[in-house]
Amino acid sequence: MPSKGKSQGNTVSSVRALAEPIAQELGLSIWDVRYEKEGGLWYLRIFIDKPEGVGIDDCERMSRAINDPLDELDPIEGSYCLEVSSPGINRELSRPEHFEAYLDYAVVIRLIRPDENGDREIAGILKSYEDGKITICDEEGNNPRTVAKKETASVRLLEELTEVDE
Repeated sequence: MPSKGKSQGNTVSSVRALAEPIAQELGLSIWDVRYEKEGGLWYLRIFIDKPEGVGIDDCERMSRAINDPLDELDPIEGSYCLEVSSPGINRELSRPEHFEAYLDYAVVIRLIRPDENGDREIAGILKSYEDGKITICDEEGNNPRTVAKKETASVRLLEELTEVDE
């Protein structure tokens, strides 16, 4: 349950504000922070990144560095599991800066509801993100398609565009 009457969004914002300077001191950046329930357990997930990629040592250093400040801030009432990890190769794009950083990269968009063709997933090259709208096109730069971010379940990077059938 979110802490002290705070919403999950406030919990995430508080943890992100706490984590960013700690990550910066360690030569890392915060990719994302999530507070999610899975089964009967709550998880606080902090995704870290750096240009040359994140290793297990980076995750361990960040976990150790944030543990005491998290206890002091006490943003979450009740028990939870802290996980620190890399966002991975097929990382999820969720914030405006994520989309800006990965323009011209292959992505797969998972829709909340099937589109007019009955598709739940569409893949393409990320061309823009403006006003909450994601535009992708095919590898040749043709057939642009725009989807509202609010209509997506997730947007992830793809190693190759051929991984998802359109």
